[in-house]
Amino acid sequence: NLMFNSLRKKNADHALMAAFADGDRRAAQQLTEQLMPKIYAHAYYRLGNTSDAEDVTQEAFLKLWKVAPNWKQDKAEVSTWLYRVVSNLCKDRYRRTTLEGTASMQEPIDESTSPTSGLEEQYRQKALYTAMSVLPESQRLAVQLRHIDELTNPQIAEIMDLSIEAVESLTARGKRKLSKILQTQKSELGYNYG
Repeated sequence: NLMFNSLRKKNADHALMAAFADGDRRAAQQLTEQLMPKIYAHAYYRLGNTSDAEDVTQEAFLKLWKVAPNWKQDKAEVSTWLYRVVSNLCKDRYRRTTLEGTASMQEPIDESTSPTSGLEEQYRQKALYTAMSVLPESQRLAVQLRHIDELTNPQIAEIMDLSIEAVESLTARGKRKLSKILQTQKSELGYNYG
């Protein structure tokens, strides 16, 4: 049962927070290993570079460890709380820096692919980042949380402090707009094979 598993995970994360607050460093390590890959990926998709994503992720976890002694079981899921913090940190970073454009973004390269397929994947990633950057911020965040981070609408509603209906609307509008933008970039995405 999906709901039971979600509740069990939430309780396990809360238990790890309590254990860390009581001085158990292994609890912090376990929670970090579970949550950091997703939190980092979210920051990377928002910011587009490794250095900023690492900084934001580290800052979010530092904030988490700082609130651990006062963590309440009735609070949001630990992961949801972290997504909200990372989203706010990314927003602050956007305000502080001027975006140089997606052309200067360095994408991670998968060494296991051929040079040609790796290049095609880079073009697809660049097209996706470019298209995502055109979306209004709230639509971009909703689409990313739903379709890249694969969170549920209730989790997204909690992160964005919106109703579930508002999240559904933002996601639908964002997907439609993204689809229109990407339609014009088919060749860049590698869909021009005849």
